[in-house]
Amino acid sequence: MSGIHERLRAALHAELPDACELRRELHAEPYVSGLEEPTLKRVLDALPAGTGLERVAETGALVRIGGDGPAVGVRGELDALPIVEETGVPWAARNGAMHACGHDVHLAALAALARAVDRVGAPAPMVAVLQPREETYPSGALDIVESGALDRHRIGAMVAAHVQPVLAAGETACTPGAVNASADEFTLIVRGQGGHAAYPQLSRDPVLALAQIIVAAQQLVSRDSDPMTPTVVTFGTVTAGTAPNATPADAVARGTLRTMSEVWREQLHDRFRVIADGVARAHGCEAEVLIARGEPVLVNDARLAEETARLLALVPGGAHHAPAVLRSCGADDFAYFAAAVPSLMMFVGTDTSSGLHSPGFLPGDETVTAVAESLLAAYLAAARVIGADGR
Repeated sequence: MSGIHERLRAALHAELPDACELRRELHAEPYVSGLEEPTLKRVLDALPAGTGLERVAETGALVRIGGDGPAVGVRGELDALPIVEETGVPWAARNGAMHACGHDVHLAALAALARAVDRVGAPAPMVAVLQPREETYPSGALDIVESGALDRHRIGAMVAAHVQPVLAAGETACTPGAVNASADEFTLIVRGQGGHAAYPQLSRDPVLALAQIIVAAQQLVSRDSDPMTPTVVTFGTVTAGTAPNATPADAVARGTLRTMSEVWREQLHDRFRVIADGVARAHGCEAEVLIARGEPVLVNDARLAEETARLLALVPGGAHHAPAVLRSCGADDFAYFAAAVPSLMMFVGTDTSSGLHSPGFLPGDETVTAVAESLLAAYLAAARVIGADGR
C-alpha cells in the first residue's frame, strides 16, 4: 500500500464515527426525488468548504475539494423512496419516505472521503457530485451531464459505489464492461371493437389480442436475442374494461424492455413493435407502442475496474477484496456519467435480511466503512488513470 493510500485511509477511518452519525441523521429524515433540498443542505454542512460550490439539477450540487487540474468525480445520490419504513430502529424514518436503497450510506461514505482528502491532500482534486432524482425521471444524472458541469470542473473520471445485498459483506465487485442494463419503459395500447360479452363474433377483443402479444413478446428473449446478451421483457401492468359482461374497446399494458447491449437495444424496440402490430392485426385489432427511453447500458471502464480491485486487495486484514463479479439487468442513471467520461460503479456487499427497495432494508454501520473503503480505492485508481491520460 502506497504512502498516500495509507495516509488517506487513516484519515478516512478517523472520519467514520461522524459519518455513521450523519448516515443515521439522513436516514431519519429522507426526502423523495425532487424534494431533496434538506438532505442536500445537511450533506453540504458535513463536507469541507472546498474551493467551489455549484448548484445543479435544481436540488443537486457539485463541491470541488482541492486545487485546479483534472478531477475525480465521486457520486452520491440524495433521494429516498416513497416507502413506509418497517425497520423498528430508533432512527427510522417516520415521514412516509425511506432510504431503502442505501443512498444514506453512500452519502455518509462520500462525506468521510471528502473530509479525508481535504485533510491529507491527494494526487487529484475530488468533486463531490451530490445528485438528485436517481430513483425517478427525469434523471438527475442526465441533467448534470447536459448542464456541462463535468466539463466546467474538468472531471476526467467518475466513481460510485452501491450497496448490494446479493453480495456477501466484505465483497466489493469491480466488474469491467457492462454491469447494468439499459432500461426503457413501454406503453402498449391495443384497440379493438367493444360489444356485449355474449356475442364475441360481433366484437374484436383487445384483451385476447393483448394476451397473445404478452406471450409472443417473450420470444424476443428466447428466440430473437443473442443468448449471450441478457434481455428482459416484463409486462408490469395490464388494464382493460369496466364490466365483466362487456368486451372493452381497448386494453393497455405497461412494462420494461432491458438489455446489456446498446446495439440490440434499438433492434429490441423495433422487434417489439413488429410483434405487437402483427399479433394485434391477426385478431382484427390495432396496436400502438410508445417507448420512453431510460438509462443506457452502464459500462465500467476496464482500467478503473482493474486498478480499484488491485488497491482493494491491499487493504490490511482482508476485510475488503474484489473477487466478486456482478452484472445485473437492474439500471442506474450513473450510466449517463459513464457514457460521458471513464467511470466505475462498484457493488458493495452488505449483510441484511431484506432486499433493496423493501421496507425492512437496513445495512449496518459497518457498511458505511465498506463503501468508504471502496470509494477511496476507486478515487485513487481514477486519479492514476486521469493522470496517465493527461486529462
